[in-house]
Amino acid sequence: MPKVTSSVASRKRRTRLLKTTRGYFGNKSRLFRYAKDAAQHAGKYAYRDRRVRRREFRKLWITRINAACRAAGLKYSVFMAGLKALNIGLDRKQLSEMAINDEAAFAVLIKKVADSVKK
Repeated sequence: MPKVTSSVASRKRRTRLLKTTRGYFGNKSRLFRYAKDAAQHAGKYAYRDRRVRRREFRKLWITRINAACRAAGLKYSVFMAGLKALNIGLDRKQLSEMAINDEAAFAVLIKKVADSVKK
């Protein structure tokens, strides 16, 4: 009975992992022992930062909307509460894009909200 080894599978597994760590600095891209740790850490950071990215984009959109509202003499919180009261269902990403690229339409929204607040 011939001896059974897993050398082909092991080599394939190691090669696949080293392929994912290409471009890493030093031994982390060349030696399996260090590449394994680097790939594991990279996966953790990628998972964490996919969630952080969503937080940061929301923060950016709010900052942009706030700046556009303040320029028109309205607070962000008052503007958002007014939109909700008027049943205008635009999300912050759309509002942010509108504030940057379509100032006329954003000014119309601000006017509607300001009018509803005064009543």
